[in-house]
This record gives sequence, C-alpha cells and structure tokens, in this order.
Amino acid sequence: MRQFFLVFLLWLSVFPGLRAQVQESFSDGDFTQAPAWRGDLDFFQVNSTRQLQSRGPAVTGSVIYLSTANSLAGSTQWEFYAQLAFATSSGNYAEVYLISDVPELKSALRGYFVRMGGTEDEVSLYRKDGTAITRIINGPDKTIAASDNKIWVRVTRTATHTWTLELDVSGTRQQYAVQGTVQDARYTTSAYTGVLFRYSQANAQRFFFDDFTVKDIGAPALVSAAATGPRTVELTFSEPIAEADAMNASTYKLNGSVTPVSVEWQASQPTLVRLQFEQDFETGTNQIQVARVADADGNTATNLSASFSYAPIAQAGDVRITEIYPDFNPRQDLPAAEYIELYNRSDKTFNLQGWQYSDATASRATFPGYLLRPGAYVIVCAAADTALYKEYGPVVGLPTFPSLNDTGDDVELFNANGQIIDFVRYTANWYRDNTKKEGGWSLELIDVNSSCKGASQWRASENPQGGTPGQTNSVQQADQAAPVLQAVAAIAPTKLLLTFNEAVDSAQAVAVSLYTVSAGLTVQQVRVLLPELNQVEITLASAMQENAQYVVMVQGLRDCAGNVAAPQQQTVLLPATPQKGDVVINEVLFNPRPSGVDFVEIVNRSAKNLNLQGWRLANRASGQIASARVITDQNLIMAPGAYLVLTADPAALQTEYPAGRADRYRSLPSMPSYPDEAGTVVLLLPNDTIMDEVSYQSSQHFRLISEAEGISLERILLTGPSVAANFHSAATTVKATPGYENSQSQQDNLQNRKLTLQPKTFTPDGDGVDDALLLQFKLAQTGFVANITIFDAQGRRVRKLAANTLLGTESVLQWDGLTDGGAKAAIGYYVVLVELFNLQGQKEILKETTVVGGRF
Repeated sequence: MRQFFLVFLLWLSVFPGLRAQVQESFSDGDFTQAPAWRGDLDFFQVNSTRQLQSRGPAVTGSVIYLSTANSLAGSTQWEFYAQLAFATSSGNYAEVYLISDVPELKSALRGYFVRMGGTEDEVSLYRKDGTAITRIINGPDKTIAASDNKIWVRVTRTATHTWTLELDVSGTRQQYAVQGTVQDARYTTSAYTGVLFRYSQANAQRFFFDDFTVKDIGAPALVSAAATGPRTVELTFSEPIAEADAMNASTYKLNGSVTPVSVEWQASQPTLVRLQFEQDFETGTNQIQVARVADADGNTATNLSASFSYAPIAQAGDVRITEIYPDFNPRQDLPAAEYIELYNRSDKTFNLQGWQYSDATASRATFPGYLLRPGAYVIVCAAADTALYKEYGPVVGLPTFPSLNDTGDDVELFNANGQIIDFVRYTANWYRDNTKKEGGWSLELIDVNSSCKGASQWRASENPQGGTPGQTNSVQQADQAAPVLQAVAAIAPTKLLLTFNEAVDSAQAVAVSLYTVSAGLTVQQVRVLLPELNQVEITLASAMQENAQYVVMVQGLRDCAGNVAAPQQQTVLLPATPQKGDVVINEVLFNPRPSGVDFVEIVNRSAKNLNLQGWRLANRASGQIASARVITDQNLIMAPGAYLVLTADPAALQTEYPAGRADRYRSLPSMPSYPDEAGTVVLLLPNDTIMDEVSYQSSQHFRLISEAEGISLERILLTGPSVAANFHSAATTVKATPGYENSQSQQDNLQNRKLTLQPKTFTPDGDGVDDALLLQFKLAQTGFVANITIFDAQGRRVRKLAANTLLGTESVLQWDGLTDGGAKAAIGYYVVLVELFNLQGQKEILKETTVVGGRF
C-alpha cells in the first residue's frame, strides 16, 4: 500500500493541477518526504511503533505544529488516529487542521480544524477567520475525559458544504458516533493540512498521531461545455476522470441523439474531454449529455448534462448589404424611415448579437440577438421604426441607427469580433436616374450572390413602391462589364494609385505583368486596397520626376465576376512640392444676395502641377486660424493657371452667375464664416502652412456702387500681393466671375522703375474695364515711407491717397478715381506726387501723370 501511495504522489508532482489526496501512515519512519511535512520538524519523531510522536521542549505553554500540502476542500473526507496520553485541559489539547490557506498553522489563517480536548474534554469542529475562531460543531462534553485517550476522528464535507463530525472513542475504528452536522461554505479551497499540539511541561512527549488520510469522496461533476469550433466541444469535469469512461463515445449525446465521431482524453489533462461531431452545431444553445463517468477513486456520476452556445463566426462576404434607403422624400409607398437590408449568402446561421453597423461619421450601433439563417433577408432600421417595416419582412431594430446621408455615405457591417463583413460607399450617382436620386427610392444590389463591389453593382429599385425591403431585389442581373480605369494619381515619387469603376479580382490584380509605365519605369509591387477593392497601388523601382508626364497602361485585368478589360491607359504626373504663394485667393464673395451663396476662387499662378489633397479653407477668429474645411481628401491635381471655386452650393452659385464655369466648382459640406462687414480668407496646406491669406472689408467696394450685395472682390494683378489695394469690386455688369478671368484683371507691366502707373488712362465707372489706377512701387530697399497726393491739371489737390504709408521693396496702392469728397474725379489729366523718405534721412520726390477717362 505504501509503494502505491508513493507512486500516486509522484503522479501528483508531475501534474500539480490535479486534486491531490493525502495518505500518511509513517510506516517508512520518515515524515520529511512522501509527503513532505514542514514546520517544527525538530519537535517531532516517528517512534518505534511507526507513529508520529511529539518531542517538543518541556516548557508549559509550548505550541508545535507540522503541515503538508492539500488541495482537497469539497466532497472530501478527513480521517486520522490520535492518542492523547494525558487528561486534556485548557492548556493541553490537539488540533488537526483540515483546510488552511497558509502552511504556518500558528498564524492567522483561513480554514477549518478539529480540536481534541480543552476545558470541556470534547472533540469539536472550528472555523478560523484570521485570528478569530468560531466553533461550528460542538461535540458532547467529557467524551475524552480519561487520562489516556485513544480515538479515531472522521470529518466529511459534501459538495453542498454539509459538514459531519464523527468520533470513535474505542480506538478500534469500528464504533463511530456522530458528534454533529453543520452547513458552512465560507472557505471552498485549500492549500495545506496539518497538526498542532499545545501542552504543559509534563505532556511534551504524550501526543501520538497516525494513519492520516484526506480523500475525495465526491462523484465527478460536469463543470462546463464550450464549443471550440463548429463541430468540436470541450467538456471540463470537476476532477480527473477514469480513461475507460472518458474514451467511451457512446456515453456522450449531443442534443439528445447525436454521438461523437471521436473522443480525445489525455492523462496530462484528465479533467478535459474533447468531442468531435460529424455535423456543425446548431446556432444558439446546444445540450450535451453524459450517461456515466467515474473518477480515479471509482466515484461514479450518471446522467450529467451541460449546455453551450454556438454561433459561427461570419467571414467577409458571408452576409451582404443588399439594399440601402437613405432618402424617403418625396415618398413613394415605403415608410418615411431609413433602412438597410442584409442577406445571408452563406450556408450557416449567424447570430447577429453583438454585430455592429456604422456610417462614415457616427459611432457604431450594436445589434441585439437575431438568428439570420442561410438565404434569408432581414431589414435593419431604428428600433422606433420597426413597426413600420414588420409587414414587409423580418426586422431588427437598433437602439441607435446612424443616419444615412442623401448624397452619399459609408455603410459598414462588422461581426461581434469587430471584423468587417461588408462595406458599401455609395453616392447619389449610383441611382443612375436623376429623378429617383431626388428621394423615395432605394438602392439595390444587382447580384446578391456575387462578391463584387462598387458603383457598377448597384441600381435604383424598379419596384413601384420604391424598394423591396425584406424581399428579393427588383433589379437582378449578372455583371458582364469589364472594369474601367477611371483615374491614375501619383501619391509619392515611387507610388501610383489606380482607381477603377468597380472591384477587381484581388488575386489576379496583384500581378506586376498587368501594368506598364512609360519612360522605362519598372513596376516592383502591386497591392489591391481594402475594403472596396477598386483601387490598385503600384510601387515603382525608381522615382518619377516632378511635373513630368507618364503613361500608365493596364491590360488583361479582370473584375471579381471574371470580365476581362481591354488594354486601357491614362497619363499621370507627379505633383510638385507647393511653395507659399503658388496658389492664391483670386476672388471672394462674402455678401451674397439672399438667394446666393458665398464663394472663394483660387488660382494656381505657378508653373507647377499641385495636388490639393488635404488642403483646407479657413478664416480667422480673434486673430487665430479657425473653422478649417478640407477641400478634398482625394487626389486633386491643379494644373498651372487652373481655377477652382469653393462653395457650399454649386447649383445656387450657377443660378446667380450663369456665366460662371460650373465645371470648376468644388462643393464643400459647409463654408467657413465670412461676415459681410469684414473677415479673413485663409488657404492652408495639409501641414498648416499658410499658402495665401486675404483680409477684406466691405468698405473696399467701389463707393459709387449703389448696392454691393452679390458683388465680389476680385484680385487685379494675379502676380501681385494679397493686399487690399490689389482687390477691387467686380464689374457691375457681371457682379462676379466664378471660375474664369476676373473682370478687373490687369497684366503685370511692372517696369524697372521706382513708380509705375497702370493703366495710364483709367475709367472708374464700374464696368470692369480699367476701373482703378494701380501704383506699383519697386524700391531698392525697405523702410521707405510714402505721402501720396493727387493734383488736377490746375495744381489743385484732388485726393490725399496715402499719408506716412510704409512701403516694401515691391508694393501696390490703388486710386479708385474718387476725390477726397467722395465724388468721381472729372475727366482730364492728373499728377500723382509721391514723397519718399526713411529714417536714415534719405528723401526723394516721384511724379507721374495719369488720365481719368470716360465712356461715351
């Protein structure tokens, strides 16, 4: 028996996570190993009769102890023999600790112990909470009142935490009597067990202890069942189970009838059983039954059961977004509430619990539990709108439903793990019908079983009610069109971005042989971009040159439906690095008519091709740049001399100014605020560098204009500085010139002279032709101050144009042709007298003539 126990302990040392038993008879004459006891080792011995005997110091009040490891705490039985060869008292008794969280039994601990002796000469069960002790079973008094007490003690604890204390005072182990029972579940785990003796001087060697066992008496329980795959489940038992029962496939049943095709049990993990089945589990709750199982001690349990949940994990494309209803006005016959529609194109049933939906800007909305079966549709809308759609088909309501923008938005679907399942970035152009895109019609996916994406896969619904929520789409057709190369952009010196009108075959499109680039540039790597798969990034082996044109050719490319495109090509150039002043603010309308809108016109006055991606339009508030609006987050090349008009409503702008170039308009969701009285327009690069800045005031308008509302301020000299003197009211005949040359535009005729007047004859009548006189200065150094006076032909002062005005090396001032009194100067000759001086004492007089003309 002792040899078996040593083997058992060796097994426990190899697998320390198992439920360990303790059996100690001291028959080997050693208590320091198998099992190893710790504590006051010098105060104990194994005597000639092979019993543990005390031999502590002969000092009254001594306390000695030994402890050993024990992890059993529930469904457990403790049994031992004890001899107390003295009359017990308050200072002479023995304690056997059944459960302890620490090995030091003299210290504060948490557990349970049996006390033998004491004032009442009894055997009782106690609980210890730190330093406090509580007697939970009070044994009968005087049960061990003899001068030599030989007893057997047995304590049992059930799985439901019922304790029973038994005592055999005959010393034969055949006459146990119950001392009491109690229910106590305070401590359910253990780390140690042991003995503790307290004695007076005469009893130092009169404690004897033997045949101590701690064993598991509970049948194994099925703690849990968990799916580890679509056909595998792992069972966890409360303790190691016997191999013969564990490996018997017939003892297991899934959902009452299905037997596993294989069973896995390992001695290294004897509490685990893995079952493999032939078919996938049902989505939702499954039941596993175990007919019979036994533990290593032969304790047998029957008819165990546990349930587990299973939900297959959807992969990208398993569920498709098949219909989108963003704009219900003007209504057809559908409810006035947005929805999207989902379709399960897989052969699995998915639980939508924890799935999420979001648009381009809102936080994600989370789905409640719902089983979406293979081939089924479901309508997804706001929870408050579910009643509106119940008549159309199954509906899932979300507590929050991110609003769908009428003109275009992102629709994103994620599974419970956060993996994207489907993604649609739609625009109003996808309707392919100008009437239907105004509202009341849904967008439908034309082939729900295709993995293709993009605009080519969507159409406006053809159902008279406006859509087909929860039903087969009204538009059903296979994709037979090959992908079309829409744009090529250079996004870095060695990278090109190709955009197609639909998703390409992502596996085939990465072949470098499909692409060629002129000038001998080698294609090194190709990558198809997620999530729409309609963009291809090409990495070149060598860099492109700025402003140089290249031809990119694609041949043999196919889409996800297998349609192969004919060879197609586009030119591309690498945009140059922008420098401050390359692009300038050319025209500003800040006081539109009630029916109009603000606009800002910018012009590329450099010789470079510039990419406006990430550029922003802003204003100033309290001196700080504010209200920045991104012009575009896409590649947008602005060629030399190109115009671009920024506004929130291109249609309204075109109505106000029919001569405007609508093809040069760029719509922004909103414009920065540009007040009617005064403000600042700021053009920013992506790194916050100011490209150009223009401050304006309503007083800059030509004072003879009776109504400035709807009239823009135009830059006069495109190459000139962004100062007030270089801006003038647009001609009253056109009021503004969005997208084309300014009505007040003049050519820069700056000569190598200190002062140049342009034009020599001007007509300040607001017709847009030579309405103002520009004074252009070109000085050798900064720091000159100017006083400027206008005289008529008779030498009379007409206008004090500038007083102590600081000039730069190149400066522009403007005379609008008005006198100091605000009247229009008479037709005739005028002298412009300029007095220049600086702090170094330099002085100079400049004098030029000009003519105020008129129209007849």
